Amino acid sequence: MNIDSKKIFQIYNSLFLNLYYKDSNHVGNLMPIFKEHAKRELNKEINPIEIIDSFCKANIEIVGPDQMDFMFKVIQYAERQIVLFDSIEDALYPSMIKAQHNIDINDIFSIQEDNGLTEQFFQKLNEFKVRIVLTAHPTQFYRPPVLDIMDKLKKQIAINNLEGVDMLLHQLGLTSLVNSKSPSPLEEAKNIIHICRNYYYDAIGDLYFELSKRYPEFQNYELITLGFWPCGDRDGNPFVTEETTKNVMDELRMTLMKNYYNDLKSLITKLTFKEIEEILSGLKDTLYSAMFNADQRISYLEILDKLKATETILITKYESLYLSDLKRLMAKVNIFKTHFASLDIRQDHSVHLKTIEYILLKGGLINHSLAELSEADLINLLTKEFVKIPEATSDDTEINDTIKNIAQLKELQQTNGEAGCHRYIISNSEDQFSVLFVFGLMRWINKEDHCNFDIIPLFETMQGMEACEQIMDTLFQIKSYRLHVTSRKDKQTLMLGFSDGTKDGGYLKANWSIFRSKEVLTTVCKKHKVSAIFFDGRGGPPARGGGKTHDFYSALGEGIANDEIQMTIQGQTISSTYGTSEKFKFNAEQLITSGLIGAIHKKDTNLSKEDRGLIQELSEVSYEKYSALKSHPLFLDYLEKMTTLKYYSGAQIGSRPAKRKGDAKLTLKDLRAISYVGSWSQLKQNIPGYFGIGTAISALKAQGRMDDIKSLYQNAPFFRTLIDNSMMSLTKCFFELTSYMKSNEEFKDFWVYLFDEYLLSKEMILETTGYNTLMQNDPLTKESILIREEIVLPLMLIQNYALQKIQTNADDPNLELYKKLVVRSLYGNINASRNSA
Repeated sequence: MNIDSKKIFQIYNSLFLNLYYKDSNHVGNLMPIFKEHAKRELNKEINPIEIIDSFCKANIEIVGPDQMDFMFKVIQYAERQIVLFDSIEDALYPSMIKAQHNIDINDIFSIQEDNGLTEQFFQKLNEFKVRIVLTAHPTQFYRPPVLDIMDKLKKQIAINNLEGVDMLLHQLGLTSLVNSKSPSPLEEAKNIIHICRNYYYDAIGDLYFELSKRYPEFQNYELITLGFWPCGDRDGNPFVTEETTKNVMDELRMTLMKNYYNDLKSLITKLTFKEIEEILSGLKDTLYSAMFNADQRISYLEILDKLKATETILITKYESLYLSDLKRLMAKVNIFKTHFASLDIRQDHSVHLKTIEYILLKGGLINHSLAELSEADLINLLTKEFVKIPEATSDDTEINDTIKNIAQLKELQQTNGEAGCHRYIISNSEDQFSVLFVFGLMRWINKEDHCNFDIIPLFETMQGMEACEQIMDTLFQIKSYRLHVTSRKDKQTLMLGFSDGTKDGGYLKANWSIFRSKEVLTTVCKKHKVSAIFFDGRGGPPARGGGKTHDFYSALGEGIANDEIQMTIQGQTISSTYGTSEKFKFNAEQLITSGLIGAIHKKDTNLSKEDRGLIQELSEVSYEKYSALKSHPLFLDYLEKMTTLKYYSGAQIGSRPAKRKGDAKLTLKDLRAISYVGSWSQLKQNIPGYFGIGTAISALKAQGRMDDIKSLYQNAPFFRTLIDNSMMSLTKCFFELTSYMKSNEEFKDFWVYLFDEYLLSKEMILETTGYNTLMQNDPLTKESILIREEIVLPLMLIQNYALQKIQTNADDPNLELYKKLVVRSLYGNINASRNSA
C-alpha cells in the first residue's frame, strides 16, 4: 500500500458515488457527509441512534420507512466501496511488493553462496514442502460474478482507463453482492475451485518452472501443493455427506483436465509437426472426454508418457522448438497429477467415539457403553481384532456418514490417485483414542491392517496441547500403529489449531502453548525415529493464528521440526493474500523463504532459558486475566445480547452452522471460533487478539522488569511476531463505536472492563516496542487498515444503531428490519477487515 492508492481511491470513489442509480435518492452524494458526521459525533460519545436520527433530520429530512431505506442503501454503497478499494490494492500489488523489500529465494541463494553453503541450500530446497490448504469457513461473501468484476476492475485501474472503470463501477452497483441463500458445501467448493483453476494452476506451475530454469539443480514437484477442505471437512457440518465428498473429488479432477486441455490446445498450435500432431491429438481427445465425464479417467502417468514422447521427437527432429512450453505443461502434470488439490477428511473425536460404541453394541461386545472395556481390551480390539460392521443403519446420521465415508476412501484414491485424498484429521484430540478410533474404523471397515492414510490428531484446546506428548508417546509404543507410521515413510503429521486454542486459552497463552507443544512433539517423534510434520490451523486474524505468516515461520528455532510448512487459509485470506496469480506467487515464495531461513538459520531464532521463562510468566498472567473474562457472569450474556454472534447464521455466507451442536443454550466449547472471533471484530473490540497482554506486561513492569520485556521484543523473533500481530488487532479496535453501552444498566461495567484492558494493552505494547503509534514498523499495512476502517465506519454505525434498537425495545414494530440491518451489515465489515474471523 502506498500513498498513491489513497488518491486513486478518492478519484474512483468520487466517480462511483456520483453515478446515478434508480431509486438511489442521491445517497452516494450523502456518503462523505454522513461519514464525517459519524466520526465527529462518535468522538463525542453520542450514541448511534441519536447520530443517525439527527443526520436524517438535518440533512435529508426523512423519517420512518425512508430512513430505514437510507440505511440499507448506505450499506450497499459501503460494500461496493470495499470492492473498489480491494481492486485498487490488487492493481497496485506489484509496486507494493517492491516497496516492502522482502527477501526472495534469489536473496537466500546469494547469501548461502557467499557463505559457501550452496549445496546445503539446494538440498533443503529439494526437500522442503509448502502445503496451502484451502478451507471454506464462512468469512468470505464475494460471489463469483463479483470476483470477475474485481478482476476486470484491477486491470482497468492498472492502465488508468477511466471509461472502463466507470462502466465496471456501474455494473458493480447493479450486481448483487449477497447470496440469496446459504451455499451448499459443493457450491462453496466450486467457488474455491474457480480460484484454483484461474489463478493457482498457472501460479504454481510458473513458480516451479521459473525456479527450475534458474537453478538446474532444483527438482521438487512438491515444493508448493494445494490442500482442500470443502466437502471433506464434516466437523459440525451436517451438509457434508459421502455424496458431496465424491462429487468434489470429481469436480477437482475434471476441472484439472480442463486446464490440461486448454494448455494442450495452445501447445498444439505451436507444435505443428506431423509425428507430434498425432500424439497430441489423441491425448487432447482423451482429456476432452475426461473433462465432462466423471467415469472417463486418465492417469497422470499416461499424460506424461505422451508428453515425454513428444519431448523426445521435438529434441531429436525439430530443434527443440517450443520445448520450454512443453516442459511447463509437463511440470504442471507432475505437480497436480490427477487430483489438482488434495482433499482432507476431518471429523470431531466425539463422532468417532459414538460410532465405535454403536458398532460394538451391535456386535454384542459391550452392553451399554465403552466404559465396560478396560483400556487394554479396547486397544486390542482397535489394533488387532476385526469387528463386523453392522448392516442395519443407525438413526444417527453422523454415525452413518462416518462409516460410509471411511468405506469410500479407497475408491476416492483410485479415481484421483492416492495424493488426491490421503489425510484424516481428528478435531478435539485429547487422548490416544482420538487416533486409535479412526485407526480401528479404517481396519474394521476395510477388513485389512494396511491403510494409505495419514491419521492426524488436531490438538487445539489447552487440555489437548498439555496431553499431546504423552498421547503420541503412547501411540508410538503400540506396535500396530507404529507399523502404520512406518508405512507412511516414518512421518507423523500433527495439527495444531490456533482457533480453538485462542478461544480456550487467550492469545498469548495459546500461541506459547502451541510453540511448546511443537517442541515436545518434535522431541517425542525423534525419540521414536519419526519425522514430525506440523500442520497449522491458521485463520485470517491474529486471534486465530493469522497475521504476518512468514515472520511466524522464520522465528521457530531449532527445537521445532520444520521440513514442511502446512497451513489452512480461508475466507478473506484466500482472496486478500492469495486471490490473484501475482499475490499467490509472491506469498507462496515468502512461505518458502521463511521456511528456508528457519531451517538454515535455526540457531539465530532460538530462545534462551531466560527468554522462555519470561514468556512463560507473561503467558500465565495473561491466561489468568483471560480466564477471569471467560468466567465473568456477564461474558456469555454479553456475547449473546450485545454482539452480532447470533446473526452470523442468518448471513448465508457459508454452509456450516455457527455452533457444533444445535442446543439452545450457548456454551463457549460448542461455539465456533469463527463466529466467536468475528463477533468481537464486528464490534471493533477484537478481544481475542490481545486481551490479557496489557495486564501481563503491566504486572512484570511493576516488578521492575520492563527492560527485560523490551529486550525480549528486540531480540526474540517469536515474541516480536506475537506482539506485532497483536498490534494489528489493537489497530482495528474502535471502542468509541460502542461507547453507548456505558449507558446499558446490565453491561456498562463489563464494557468498561473490556475497554480498560484495551487501553492498558495499547499502552504496554507501545512501551515494549518503543513506538509512538501502533504498527509504526509496518506503515503500508497500517495505512491499508486505516483506509478500510474509514470506508466501513458508516456501515458499522448502522449496525450498532440496529443493535441498540433491538436491545432497548423488543416490542418495536420494526424489529425484524433491525435484525435484517445487522445481518446485511456483516458482509462489508468482513471483507473490509480481510482477516476478521
